[in-house]
Amino acid sequence: MRYVLLVLIALAAAVPAAARTPAPAGAEVYFISPADGDVIQGPVTVRFGLRGMGVAPAGMEFPDSGHHHLLIDADLPAPDMPVPNDDRHRHFGKGQTETVLELAPGTHTLQLLLGDFAHVPHEPVVASKKITITVK
Repeated sequence: MRYVLLVLIALAAAVPAAARTPAPAGAEVYFISPADGDVIQGPVTVRFGLRGMGVAPAGMEFPDSGHHHLLIDADLPAPDMPVPNDDRHRHFGKGQTETVLELAPGTHTLQLLLGDFAHVPHEPVVASKKITITVK
């Protein structure tokens, strides 16, 4: 049993983290709307902005491109792994640049993160400032 455990540990150490796609200098992802501090009657329309890169669907590998991920009440995930796919980490792998959210009343944080063709954040990470909104 001890030998099996040692082999598994050695194999895990040998598996590299996901390769990271380079982002051009000055690339920026940001919120067109809502703005930090907005008080909003739901549902919430969120519009994504991007400078210095292009939007491409997941699975399509083009230079200087990626697709949006919206983090809701979550911190940035590990930069060397694919972005999780759950209610707090929304994927827009078809190249979408906006969405409508049904959020519970209260205070929420939102942050955009650009991912490459394989949902892995770029090097360096292209992420927006985290904003806070209140839903009435």
